[in-house]
Amino acid sequence: MTNAALLPGHATRAGTEDYARRFGADLADGHYSDFLNLHLKLSSLGLGTFPGAANDEADESYAQNVQRALASGINVIDTAAHYRYGRSVRAVGEGLRRAFAAGVGREQVFVISKGGFLCFAGGMPADLDAWFEAHIAPKGLGRRDDLTDVHLLSPGYIAQQIEDSRAALGLETLDAFLVDQPEVHIPRIGKEQLNRKLQSVFAVLEQAVKGNRIRCYGISTFNGFRVETDHALFQSLPSLLGLAENAARLVHQDAGAKHSFRLVQLPFNPVMTEGFTRFSQATGQGNVASTIQAAFQLKVFVMASHALAKGRLAAPGEDLLRGALPQLANAAQRALQFNRSTPGVGTSLAGISTPAHLDDLLAVARIAPMARADYLKLYQRAE
Repeated sequence: MTNAALLPGHATRAGTEDYARRFGADLADGHYSDFLNLHLKLSSLGLGTFPGAANDEADESYAQNVQRALASGINVIDTAAHYRYGRSVRAVGEGLRRAFAAGVGREQVFVISKGGFLCFAGGMPADLDAWFEAHIAPKGLGRRDDLTDVHLLSPGYIAQQIEDSRAALGLETLDAFLVDQPEVHIPRIGKEQLNRKLQSVFAVLEQAVKGNRIRCYGISTFNGFRVETDHALFQSLPSLLGLAENAARLVHQDAGAKHSFRLVQLPFNPVMTEGFTRFSQATGQGNVASTIQAAFQLKVFVMASHALAKGRLAAPGEDLLRGALPQLANAAQRALQFNRSTPGVGTSLAGISTPAHLDDLLAVARIAPMARADYLKLYQRAE
C-alpha cells in the first residue's frame, strides 16, 4: 500500500465525543475516559489482539471483532507489528476498513501499535543469525549489539515498524506507538546503556510525531513498572519522561520543546495488582507513588494490559470479586470490571480473539464502573 492510499486523520476531541454519543448511547455512564489534556473520549475497555493462532480463521475472527467492537462503543484498538507473526496488525486493518465503510469515522477511533520484537513472517526461523543477516543488517535497521534474544532496540528498526504498522493498518497517522518491553535488554547491557538507546529511539518517535506518522508515543512493559525500585528491571517513569524531553529538544532544536511521551501500558488484573499497590515511583513532585498514581500526577495516560491474565484468574481474591460483583456472569467479566474501575487506569485492554470473549467485554461496558469506595474496600478486605 502506498502512502497515497493511507487513510488520513487521527482521533480528535470532536470525533471521539461524537462517537461516545452515537455508539455509546446504550452504555453506562463512566465508560469513557478523558485522554489527558487532549480530552479524547476513550472507552474504558479496549480490544487487544495478541492471542490466537496464526491462521486465516483467526484473522477473520479478529477483523469481525474489530468491526463489531467499534460499532458497540469500544473505540480503543491495540495491536503490534509482531503479534501473530504480523497477522494481527493486518487483521485489525481489515476490521478498521469494514468499520469505516459502515459509518465509523477515523477521527472517532484510537489505534495503537507497538514495536521492538522481531517480526517473523511465516514463523520463527530455524537460524536466527542467518535471518538477521538477510533481513535486518543489509537494510541498516540494526546491529547484533542492538539485539537481545528476539528484541531489537534500534532507531532504524523502530522507524521501520512504524511504517509497517501504518501500511498494514491503512492509516496515515497512528494515534500512538509504543516501544514494547524495552526492559528485556537490561540483563545484557545494563540500565544506563538501555537509557542511551531509548533516548535515540525516542528521538525517532519525536520525529515521527513531527512528520504526522504518529500522534504520541510511550512504552509497554511486562515487568518494568511492577517490580520493586531496587529490582534490575525497574523502570522509572520520571526518568523516561526526562529521556523524552531530551529527545524532543534534540529533534526540534529548541530547549523549550515539549515531548510527546503520553502513554504507558503495564499488566494489571486481579492477580497482578502491583501497578496500583506497589509504591515504587519517586515522582519528582515530593512523593513516592505507585506507577498508576505517578502516571496520573505526571500526566501520562495508563492502559492496563493483560486484563484477563491470559485466563489465569483463579486466586483467593476471586471469591471476593464474586461477592462484590454478583451481577456479572463469570470470572472474565469480574476481572474486566475490577480493572476498569481502578482509579488512574484510563483503558483496560483484553486480548479478544473470539466472539464469546467480546460478548464478555461488551457486557461489562453496559454497567457502570465500581464506585471508588467500593473498589478500595476490595483491598481492605483482602488484607
